[in-house]
Amino acid sequence: MAKNKTVFVCNECGYESAKWLGKCPACGSWNTFFEQKIIENKNSSLKATTNNGKANTPQKLNSYEAKETIRTSTGFEELDRVLGGGLVKGSLILLGGEPGIGKSTLILQLCDKVQGDGQVLYVSGEESAEQIKLRADRLEVKSEELMFLGETDIDIVKEAISEMQPKLVIIDSIQTMYSDEITAAAGSVSQVREITAQIMRVCKAQQITTIIIGHVTKEGNIAGPRVLEHMVDTVLYLEGERYNTYRILRAVKNRFGSTNEIGMFEMRQEGMCEVTNPSDILITEREDNPSGSCIIASIEGTRPILVEMQALTSQSVFGIPKRTANGFDYNRLAVLIAVLEKRAGLALGGQDIYLNIAGGMKLNEPAVDLGIIATVASAYKNIPIPQSTVVMGEVGLTGEVRRINLIEKRLKEAEKLGFKTCIIPENNKKSLKDEYKLDIIGVKNIGEALRKLGIK
Repeated sequence: MAKNKTVFVCNECGYESAKWLGKCPACGSWNTFFEQKIIENKNSSLKATTNNGKANTPQKLNSYEAKETIRTSTGFEELDRVLGGGLVKGSLILLGGEPGIGKSTLILQLCDKVQGDGQVLYVSGEESAEQIKLRADRLEVKSEELMFLGETDIDIVKEAISEMQPKLVIIDSIQTMYSDEITAAAGSVSQVREITAQIMRVCKAQQITTIIIGHVTKEGNIAGPRVLEHMVDTVLYLEGERYNTYRILRAVKNRFGSTNEIGMFEMRQEGMCEVTNPSDILITEREDNPSGSCIIASIEGTRPILVEMQALTSQSVFGIPKRTANGFDYNRLAVLIAVLEKRAGLALGGQDIYLNIAGGMKLNEPAVDLGIIATVASAYKNIPIPQSTVVMGEVGLTGEVRRINLIEKRLKEAEKLGFKTCIIPENNKKSLKDEYKLDIIGVKNIGEALRKLGIK
């Protein structure tokens, strides 16, 4: 017999409490708790079973046969790269991004390009069939295998999936779906968690690849409980500035490939177009010999990318100088500025400092530290860094330049694009085995690096 139970759930993180709380003890958010009724059915069986209906029992791992991962090409080389080689049969993929960034456009093009036998089911709870058709006509999507279902009831969606047995299912978006088993509104923490669980069970059992689209919060995270990202196999984020044509597709989780892999697209009238050589695009619009500009070599996943780093310094007119970082961690920038002041003797305490990564890129790896040091110093001294020079290296608090990984890939990318000089950590230079058509300069600290660049 079913019994009703009332709990209070945080709408931000999914934390449950027996009573209403003003502040969530898990995430610290205020006024996010809402009342929710939960139906407990004691007669329902929670035992895991196999396909033959028998309960699962522990088995020796060696008794299982590892099956080869079956992948299907998306028709986009950049997307295949991010996914680790293509769509994996039976996998569950979460695609997040800000409204208007191009998620639905990219997915609709994928529906037209994806290879393999079987139909594609596009489920939309946000747009009508007419709206989807207008976008499809603009994108020249003409696949006869593309089926559309405008529905928000998950039971109807699951029934359609079971009847059609499509090769690919698109859920746009997860926040619009609801289940009658949950009393909360669509898009709430409980609904999103339950809907995802039901979709996962159906598609895993029938080996159907599924892509669910999710909105993001103002902090840039997928709206809904954090457990949503743990449930799926792959999490992709589509990044970019609204007024910038370039979009970065980043894998932050991938059970079938490398994480933090990126693909680059350009948003055009005809849809998303692949950018096969991001390095060339990101550095082509650089001014001739500007101060406060430096080319850095970053690794995104397994791909080396050369990016232009820009900095601007000016005397602050206020008591507290302003520091802005676009595409880079603000706190890390503050640390590097402090290192420049203490270890290189630059008087930056009264300077407004603005840092920007060209092309809308977001970089987090420590190997870009030395490039940022050089960029800020170049802007402050008003001394240009040579156009043909690439800078890379991690910087410690004592000003030392530390070893970085995958140095060979970075150097080969710089060599391929025609650069002449590379400033790298001394320990990396000692371990090089291959020969390069580059003047490779090893440095031990930031003072030595700035002298080699002609800044100090």
